[in-house]
Amino acid sequence: MKKAFKIALILLVLIGAVAASIVFISNHNIDVLEPKGMIGIKERDLIYTASLLMLIVVVPVFILTWFLAWRYRESNLKAKHAPDWEHNQIAEYCWWGVPLVIIAILAVITWKSSHELNPFKPLESDKKPITIQVVALQWKWLFIYPEQGIATVSFVEFPEQTPINFEITADAPMNSFWIPQLGGQIYAMPAMRTKLHLIADEVGTFKGVSANLSGEGFSGMTFTAQASLDAEFTQWVQSVKQSSPPLTLTEYNRLVEPSQNNPVTTYVLAESDLFDQILMKYMMPSQ
Repeated sequence: MKKAFKIALILLVLIGAVAASIVFISNHNIDVLEPKGMIGIKERDLIYTASLLMLIVVVPVFILTWFLAWRYRESNLKAKHAPDWEHNQIAEYCWWGVPLVIIAILAVITWKSSHELNPFKPLESDKKPITIQVVALQWKWLFIYPEQGIATVSFVEFPEQTPINFEITADAPMNSFWIPQLGGQIYAMPAMRTKLHLIADEVGTFKGVSANLSGEGFSGMTFTAQASLDAEFTQWVQSVKQSSPPLTLTEYNRLVEPSQNNPVTTYVLAESDLFDQILMKYMMPSQ
């Protein structure tokens, strides 16, 4: 009776832990598991596939660990010792063969997905891509629209179902640019131009974050990413041009100064090659 009670108690604890995990996940939004773009969807599916494949090994290992610890406990004098199991061929095939097959499958998936989801690879679409240049500052994000002639801080807007060609650099310590519901992160580094190609499949508002610890203001280095209809995007660009101050080099140098929890700010781009100037800032030979 005592043994049955212990087994029932352990099972109840396990079932309770699983139930609590399911309730937590169902009541909390996990952005990477709720993608709103083609790249994000493929990355979510990759997470699911890899996790399920690894669980084929992980779950039996945990079950066997508990079972063997319980079966061969010190107080169980009836437990049978079978030393010949060390050379049991069926057991050897299982604990070597199954992981090797899973690793081989994961290797193929990794090879294919690494090329398919290459952040530098442009997305195919019937619509013309939009280029947005991103500069990581302390502790804020500057977005430059070279074709539209505007710039923003802590806010980026783009049309839905339109490929976005992000060009990313930094004028501050290295950081990482990430919109979890649209796709994976990419590093922002001074004197380097990294690229990230994303697309939003629907209209919506998404959270953007800094995914690399960068000091005191890191926690407030967030931004809003807005996917809108084409007409709404065009209207927004026009409103920014009509009501925003110019982003001159003087204003940019002021913007570079460290600041925290920065509000949304919009500018008219006064320097069409501002992004290239920021890149060259750390490439110029010393005097």
